[in-house]
Amino acid sequence: MPDANPQAAALTPRVRPHERTLPLRVGTRGSPLALIQTRSFLQRLQGFCPVLRGLDVFQEHIIRTTGDKVQDRSLAEIGGKGLFAKEIHEALIDRRVDFAVHSLKDLETTMPPGIVLACTLRREDARDALILGPTCDAADPADPFAALQAGVVIGTNSVRRQAQLLHARPDLQTTLLRGNVQSRIDKILGGAATASFLALAGLRRLGIMDAIPAGLAIMPLDPDAMVPSAGQGIVGVTVREDDTDLRELLSGIEDPQARAVSTAERSLLALLDGSCRTPIGGYARFLPDHRLHLVGLVARADGSFLLKRSVHGAPADAAAMGAELGRSLRLDSPGDLFD
Repeated sequence: MPDANPQAAALTPRVRPHERTLPLRVGTRGSPLALIQTRSFLQRLQGFCPVLRGLDVFQEHIIRTTGDKVQDRSLAEIGGKGLFAKEIHEALIDRRVDFAVHSLKDLETTMPPGIVLACTLRREDARDALILGPTCDAADPADPFAALQAGVVIGTNSVRRQAQLLHARPDLQTTLLRGNVQSRIDKILGGAATASFLALAGLRRLGIMDAIPAGLAIMPLDPDAMVPSAGQGIVGVTVREDDTDLRELLSGIEDPQARAVSTAERSLLALLDGSCRTPIGGYARFLPDHRLHLVGLVARADGSFLLKRSVHGAPADAAAMGAELGRSLRLDSPGDLFD
């Protein structure tokens, strides 16, 4: 006798219909960027699995995280890394959602018990972008920081960005600037700070690079000038460890290059064991000869200390490369940097 629920049978052939409830529930933050990333992932999944096209098999569950709720303090003050994922993890464990979509840079390097990173999607542009407000000087791609006049205030919530900026330009000042992409752009246009930084991937996904608001200039920064955050530009999908059918399905849309670079970057971050108080950068890319090149950075938030090094090797050795580079950076950094 055929299955009573052909959608469930096609999606998870080893699970009987009564063991899988449809629609599948996807957890996501509610910001415009998070929703765009989630819907893009679902389209990718439907494209990979044609039987899902046109079927009502997915249901979005918007989850408000601690990082979304508290906007008047820095992430370091309210608990550090993972604040954009904690409540989503809880929804997974409690089986209120079946899988969840994240910006990979927001995930802890060690997942909570019972949760795994099931797949990583193709990386968007990993670079940071300098957002120049109306009072900035003309932008120069060869020297983007030259557009910032001495003494002006730059808004950011990232100690990684702050440290690299102040190391290059100790004459500048910084202030806390939080919120989603559009709200931070509005704050710059409103004069809350002279300039700021945003991830170029988010600007592209939101279409802002196609229609830059009047009064702003957006300058992509070379990763050598501003080492990105580990995982920046990559979307990661988490599931329960015991959900082998969903894990198998999601493995089909895994991007091997995204997995390799994110493994190297997250291994570096894990070895350094940094919190949101520790400025750490990690950026891996493929070389023309198909080897993996990894840059790592540690610094003080005030820019008074900055150490940057790199390694390269085979993609299969991504985790070992990250650990090797992390040990090297930790060995030659002040001991109190990671307290």
